Amino acid sequence: MPSSVTARASSFIQVLRRVFTLAAPYFRSEEKWRARAMLAGIIALNLFYVYVAVLGNEWYGRFYDALQTKDVVAFWREVRVFGWIAFFNIAVQVLKFYVTQLLQLRWRTWMTRSYLSRWMADRTFYHLELARYAGKDGTAPDNPDQRIQEDMQMFTSATMSLSMGLLNAVVTLLSFIGLLWTLSGNFSFTAGGTTYQIVGAMVWLALGYSIVGTVVTHFIGRPLIGLNFRQQRFEADFRHHLVRVREYSEAIALDHGEKVESGQLNLRFGDVLRNYLLLIKQQKNLVTFTSFFGQAAVIFPFIVGAQQYFGGSIQLGHLMQIVSAFGKVQESLSWFVDNYDSVAVWRATTDRLTSFDDAMKAHATRDNELQRDPATVLHTDDLGVALPNGTPLLAGAALSVAPGDSVLLQGPSGSGKSTLFRSFAGIWPFSRGHVQVPGDAMFMPQRPYVPDGKLRDALTYPNAASNYSDDQLRQALADALLPELANRLDDSDAWSQKLSGGEQQRLAIARVLLRKPAWLFADEITSALDAEAESVLYKRLAATVQAAGGAMVSIAHRAAVGDFHNQRWALVPRTGGTAGDGGARYRLNTAAQPAAA
Repeated sequence: MPSSVTARASSFIQVLRRVFTLAAPYFRSEEKWRARAMLAGIIALNLFYVYVAVLGNEWYGRFYDALQTKDVVAFWREVRVFGWIAFFNIAVQVLKFYVTQLLQLRWRTWMTRSYLSRWMADRTFYHLELARYAGKDGTAPDNPDQRIQEDMQMFTSATMSLSMGLLNAVVTLLSFIGLLWTLSGNFSFTAGGTTYQIVGAMVWLALGYSIVGTVVTHFIGRPLIGLNFRQQRFEADFRHHLVRVREYSEAIALDHGEKVESGQLNLRFGDVLRNYLLLIKQQKNLVTFTSFFGQAAVIFPFIVGAQQYFGGSIQLGHLMQIVSAFGKVQESLSWFVDNYDSVAVWRATTDRLTSFDDAMKAHATRDNELQRDPATVLHTDDLGVALPNGTPLLAGAALSVAPGDSVLLQGPSGSGKSTLFRSFAGIWPFSRGHVQVPGDAMFMPQRPYVPDGKLRDALTYPNAASNYSDDQLRQALADALLPELANRLDDSDAWSQKLSGGEQQRLAIARVLLRKPAWLFADEITSALDAEAESVLYKRLAATVQAAGGAMVSIAHRAAVGDFHNQRWALVPRTGGTAGDGGARYRLNTAAQPAAA
């Protein structure tokens, strides 16, 4: 038993440390004085609220005594006093609500911007997804979008609500426990012919009542923490798959994949329902006990105080003061009982945010085995590339591309061509060695990202559209064989859904023609185009790069693309291991030769 208590105490301390880790940065940030002032104001309002409650308890005694003695003058005087107490009570609650909500909003805003900045910095968002899907890093967080959008809102609101509620409970307890001790007097009872007296009986009864309730509540509600954690994850997974169906609606429709996707959605929704049913059952047990506990607390002080009242030793007003004070003390001591469900949700949210925070910190302090430096040529030394699961694809690669070169990279599907490009770009975390890449380089994926919104913003992404004139934008579209879009620059649409695959690739090529980079790394950028369009656009890309004094490196399966390159690299499967290959599956043949047959 002692070891169990110690373990729970250690777990509680760990939770507090996690909360402090998440909360402290805001109160130390550039907004710290405003945040601290608002927090101090909320604390002061809570203290004043308790003071008003103490005044209300004294009013109970005077008001009910006036009723019992039928003192009309005292009755109307106390009605006027109640008006003032009610006014201050309402004013404090409204002001406390407003300041609390304002602090929550500012806190959430700061946290969201801070986490967004960290998530987007140094391609953390990309690397965390790689680690998660590879199954290599057990700390990789699921659904970071939910953690930033939903969990932060829940964390800030729940932390404020629960912390101020706990403060209010503590201050209320300290304010009323002495009063209850004085009011309750001595409670006497006879057992076995002997009369016993308990000094401050109502205090001890409230304490014992609350301890029993807290222990039972914790025993019943403890599974809620894990269930809430899983519920949030299952809900996010279900929502994520709904978004993917919307994103890939055309491909799913063409493949007649509705039945499969319905099955996948129902599978994920089934997880949501099963866990939620378990959550409901556990909450039902908790609500059953807490409802009984709360109802019993209403009548309990009347039963205990009835002996003194009917014995004539106290008046009705005194009894009502005892009942009111007992209710305040018992309510304060039972704060944990009344808020256990909220604490369970808050604990699960805190755990999710903490794991997300830890993952981003781990990424920021990771050892980078790939050294990437700017240069005027593309050059690698002892470059090794592996899959996220650790399988080596390439080892000891020494490559070199000079201005004026044009290289076509080919190899079997899955041999790591795109992964090699990612290593050149410096975004692949499973690379090692040394890479030198020219600064004025542009990397083009096979499937370009086309943001929703105005067409001019999609065309100039990620640069600002204001950097270019309308004539430049229209010329780029015309040169990319998209003249029909030239007059739609200010049209807003879901372009990733509106444009075909070939049109999206041509839009990405228009970006290149607009930016005119010296170095271009193109990954199957014409795979959705016909041969004639491919030929025209590759000639224009080659001319753009040559005019800027750079080079072009392409990935393509079509032999015709070789006409626009003077070198060919080939990823060739290894047939036998050699010293220094590190168990790599492929070797890179860089023998200079015409790319075209």
